[in-house]
Amino acid sequence: MSHQTADEHSATLPPGPIDQLLNPLVRFLHVEAASGIVLLLATAVALVLANTSASGAFLGFWNTPVGIQIGQFEFRHSLKHLINDGLMVIFFFVVGLEVKRELVLGELRGFQRAALPVAAAIGGMLVPAGIYLLFQAGKPGARGWGIPMATDIAFVVGCMAVLGSRVPHGLRVMLLTLAIADDIGAILVIAIGYTHGLSLHWLMIGVAGFGVIMAMAKLGVRRFAPFVIIGILIWYAFHESGIHATIAGVILGLMTPAHSRLQDNVMSRLLERARTTFESGKWQDAPDRAQRLRQFQQTTREVVSPLEYLINVLHPWVSFIIMPLFALANAGVPMHVRDLGAPVAVAVLCGLFIGKPVGVILASLAAVKSGLARLPENVTWAQLAGGGLLAGIGFTMALFIAGLALNEPLLDTAKVGVLAGSLVSAIAGVIVLMMVKPLKAAGPST
Repeated sequence: MSHQTADEHSATLPPGPIDQLLNPLVRFLHVEAASGIVLLLATAVALVLANTSASGAFLGFWNTPVGIQIGQFEFRHSLKHLINDGLMVIFFFVVGLEVKRELVLGELRGFQRAALPVAAAIGGMLVPAGIYLLFQAGKPGARGWGIPMATDIAFVVGCMAVLGSRVPHGLRVMLLTLAIADDIGAILVIAIGYTHGLSLHWLMIGVAGFGVIMAMAKLGVRRFAPFVIIGILIWYAFHESGIHATIAGVILGLMTPAHSRLQDNVMSRLLERARTTFESGKWQDAPDRAQRLRQFQQTTREVVSPLEYLINVLHPWVSFIIMPLFALANAGVPMHVRDLGAPVAVAVLCGLFIGKPVGVILASLAAVKSGLARLPENVTWAQLAGGGLLAGIGFTMALFIAGLALNEPLLDTAKVGVLAGSLVSAIAGVIVLMMVKPLKAAGPST
């Protein structure tokens, strides 16, 4: 995803004193690994505060009731609930947008492109779940089988950025595509495995809301405000239906148009007309400048698809606000050495650290040997094994599913397993990829 840099911004607008303060921050936010760094810092803060004398106040803060009341209508939940079921809907909406982009325009749009990462993702979900159930089948923690299934794309990107050229381009693309396919699997797991007390009445209201969205799109409604209003109503209906509200965000993301309404040549002609107007001196005397400027802004936005525009607008908010807030609210768990030996923690750790790379490698090997796919160019099996270890970083989605699947005290031990498994996977993956020589130096893979 490309963003306007600070230098490009200053080339189009006169710099102000505030730019001297903000430009270093803007440059940081455009570093590929920045979101992973911010997420890591938020996690570290949560863990430190949860294991000091401030633990009671810190953990209690997230249970603060927040809500609104209008007449007889009252909506009140804990701050943590509103983050997990409210703000995280925006995270899942962006996931839906990115899945749609990959399906329509990216690495999942053709069978040959998608075969290897999809196979790897399936193996990387089934084997960790199987290992978890091997430890927990028939026990109270069995409902947590979905915890070690998903890959945290932010931390994986951060690790790849640290490794730099040690990660071939083909492996980068495969891991990112695998993470997207993982997200699809995690969404299905949430929808199917963790739905409670289904209310058909509210579900039908939510489905009707999707119908309204489709109708507005067919009628040519282009402004975002009506879609946002209907989207909030859909979210509330899903929240009350028993299906996790984040699923509404995913569906709305998948419904977002992936193609622009106007062609590039329309923009070119519009810019030419604007240049002529300015050079002729007519702009200064035009009586309707504000209206014409608004029309120009609306037209320029139509040159890119709603999907591309929304990803560009929302991605920084998700990466630097929503995900760190989620980490602060959910990663704070009192840590005890004995918790690492708790059955649920061991099951999660083994699922992430062992199940992920084993599943990725076995499924990839089956896809390649069967002729359905081939390894990306300049990628060896050893490098793929290192990538499989990185895929064991399951932080965000793993914590999210843990909160749906388990209650205290199993939830805390599951979080310990997620943190430990993700950390060990990250360290092992980085070490393997640093030790493996690039293909050109090592010769062809076997």
